[in-house]
Amino acid sequence: MSAVSELRVTAYLADGLLEASPEYAETLRLLGADGTGEVLVAVDGDTLLGTIMFEPWSPDSEVARGADEAEIRAFAVAPQSRGLGVGRALVNALVERAREEGVVRIVLSTLPRMRAAQFVYRARGFTRVPERDWTPVPGVDLQVFELELKE
Repeated sequence: MSAVSELRVTAYLADGLLEASPEYAETLRLLGADGTGEVLVAVDGDTLLGTIMFEPWSPDSEVARGADEAEIRAFAVAPQSRGLGVGRALVNALVERAREEGVVRIVLSTLPRMRAAQFVYRARGFTRVPERDWTPVPGVDLQVFELELKE
């Protein structure tokens, strides 16, 4: 979990995504460490390439609104591993995990600047849900995407 935590922070810092809210680095480090959700990883031998977190709905969910929804959290690919299909593989693995759990809809929040992640989401069929956009702290405006899972 320590390597996952550091990869998340490294990836977000590399993209300048912690500038508006530097304290989010601690949240990135802790997500999933308490057993909430499932942390999925992509590895090549002993090298950690990327990570994504599958978080089923709970009363503490950020954007999921009910038991039929789950969230993507802390999606990060190591800067040196980008462009190799790691992000696509992680998102696909999470979608399959959600199907196994009977989830109907996967939702996520993303910063408008996270264009590479949004490319992966859109390619997988996620669509924008602007009516669910939100602002957790001043200066951090998050966009919401969703994927309806068909049987």
